[in-house]
Amino acid sequence: MSVACVQALLCQTFSATAWAVLHNRLSRQPRGTMTFDLTFFAVMVPAVVLMGLSKGGFSGLGLLSLPLMALIVSPVQAAAIMLPILIIQDVVTVWSYRREFDRRNLATLLPGMLLGVLAGYLLAAKVSDAVVGLAVGIISIGFALRRLLAGKTAAQPVTQANYAAGTVWGAICGFTSMIAHAGGPPFQIYVMPQRLPPAVFVGTGALFFALMNWIKVLPYFILGQFSAQNLSASAALAPVAILSTIAGVWLVRRVPAERFYTIIYWLLVAVGVKLVFDGLRPLFS
Repeated sequence: MSVACVQALLCQTFSATAWAVLHNRLSRQPRGTMTFDLTFFAVMVPAVVLMGLSKGGFSGLGLLSLPLMALIVSPVQAAAIMLPILIIQDVVTVWSYRREFDRRNLATLLPGMLLGVLAGYLLAAKVSDAVVGLAVGIISIGFALRRLLAGKTAAQPVTQANYAAGTVWGAICGFTSMIAHAGGPPFQIYVMPQRLPPAVFVGTGALFFALMNWIKVLPYFILGQFSAQNLSASAALAPVAILSTIAGVWLVRRVPAERFYTIIYWLLVAVGVKLVFDGLRPLFS
């Protein structure tokens, strides 16, 4: 799907109310100032490396990237800097797994994802990102621990991709990605029980989230988030983004399937714990 097609789709489907809601949310965020000094690279490079390893296949590590970047810039500016980096990493990952993805999973997930993205924009002002993150975190922890504990006592049933479940989980992916930047866990909950080969699992996710990232380009562009300063920061970090993603791909291809899935389940638990923590924090602040 070309950028022009995505832009046309968004312009036709997103209402003026949705754009106003998103603009209000972003305009309330302070704009940080950056200097490309030692502190900048000491914080940004580890954040990009974590995202690269996540994009390469070890899903969950990337959740730590934006909080790290937000130590020196605003969360919105961190997201704006990261989006071009994500697109660069998507190119590396999609190319690396270009022959290793599951078409049926993509077919079952994409329609729901588009609906979820639309719902996320329309409901952005009415739904708390903390509540969404809390719900996703609790579900992720329960799902991952159940699979890990069941694996010690009995063979786990292998599921198949289907349109009913795929549409539901695709919509949840799109919605939670827009509201709380938490689209990864729902994707894992749907696809991981299918026990795809690790490379196919990663390749399917790479294509799915690459499309989602391209959908985010238009609203960020319209709202002025691609400033010269933000794009300069993205460009400075691009070599690290490429090398860390290649490292993630290299590691995935050398980890046995059983160990790979065990690692991903434990990463999903860690992601869930962080989402629960972030969701509960406003209640005690």
